[in-house]
Amino acid sequence: MENNTRLVALDAICSVVLDKRSLSSFEYPNPDDTLAKSLVFGTIRFYHQLNDIVTDLLNHSLEKDDLDIHCLMLLGAYQILYSKVAIHASIFETVDTLNFLDKTWAKGLVNAILRQIDRDKNALLKQTHYSHPTWMVKKIKQNYPDDFQQIFTQNNTQAPMTLRVHPKFSAEDYQQSLANENIQSSKLDVAPQALVLDKPASVYSLPDFDSGACYVQDGSAQLAASLLTPQGSDRILDACCAPGGKTTHLHELAPDSSIVALDSDSERLERVEQNIQRFNIKNIEIIEGNAQQQDWWNGELFDKILLDAPCSATGVIRRHPDIKLLRKPKDIKNLVSLQAQILANLWQMLKPGGVLLYATCSILKAENEEQITQFLESHQDAEEIKINLDWGIDTSVGRQQLPSHNFDGFYYAKLQKRVE
Repeated sequence: MENNTRLVALDAICSVVLDKRSLSSFEYPNPDDTLAKSLVFGTIRFYHQLNDIVTDLLNHSLEKDDLDIHCLMLLGAYQILYSKVAIHASIFETVDTLNFLDKTWAKGLVNAILRQIDRDKNALLKQTHYSHPTWMVKKIKQNYPDDFQQIFTQNNTQAPMTLRVHPKFSAEDYQQSLANENIQSSKLDVAPQALVLDKPASVYSLPDFDSGACYVQDGSAQLAASLLTPQGSDRILDACCAPGGKTTHLHELAPDSSIVALDSDSERLERVEQNIQRFNIKNIEIIEGNAQQQDWWNGELFDKILLDAPCSATGVIRRHPDIKLLRKPKDIKNLVSLQAQILANLWQMLKPGGVLLYATCSILKAENEEQITQFLESHQDAEEIKINLDWGIDTSVGRQQLPSHNFDGFYYAKLQKRVE
């Protein structure tokens, strides 16, 4: 069983490191294999540091066909430096995995490297290593000269599991229901429906989860619907809506509104549909279409628009550590361009007097305050509505949350279209 766990973990790590696939696309043979998942996330989270350590210890780089062995050494190094797995088990089980790869010739090499890492453990852990790609370290330091240490530290920790409790329950009552199941949680002042769990739990252990009692959603993301202040008669567009967390929240706050949920990804729209069914919602129309185009739109203007824009996701690295390996500098330029196109396109669909809420899970200024500053300069009929929340930091436009204990990195800007 242990060997299979290491083999599964190695398979997932190789899919990211060698095949450049996202972790979310990897299917675990046993979805309940928590050890495999923790080994995968840990190794990817500290990939840049582990890779430097292993590469320094290797006298020569491995052949292309043997790069899975390099990834195996990263997995072993993670266990020795950061996991709670006993050192002897970490080394033995990792080396033993070579039997399954038909590469027993490498056992001596892998064993020697891992034992050296164990000997150097204390010195290695004292070294400063942000475990982010060089370009990202440079960019984040430029954007946040006073806060980059906090950002890197948070990005290398496991994010908390936060629930959004359905308004049909009080958060206090649901908190008690959780406590009855030995699931402890704490409230967030800024997000009244939020409960942060002390430890992650299976959704199947959450009381009445299947019938829509709660939704797993970070505290930062829970602010979107309330910031948009949906009203009963509103016609609302949730653009780039998948997987539907903010869509269902809009419904909870304004069950009599009319909501259009738009996304270009048909597979992700299926998740929106599943969430709508779980909550038994009737006022949401799902449309597959591109937010930078208008061929899906019937011409009727919207009172409110939520644009959860495609972004670098640099604010949620602790949930998706593979972002550090998969995101490239040129992606930022392309995303900024795409965001500008979508903003300009959707603005035409907003009623005079209407409100557009721009949101990203990015911490990069180019995608956030610089993007909105440029938009305001080029759209004379747009004005900012200040966001007065005890959350994040006040920026030149909008508000920016950096990754923190209870909140993912997130950005919001609230814009109103002037009435001529």
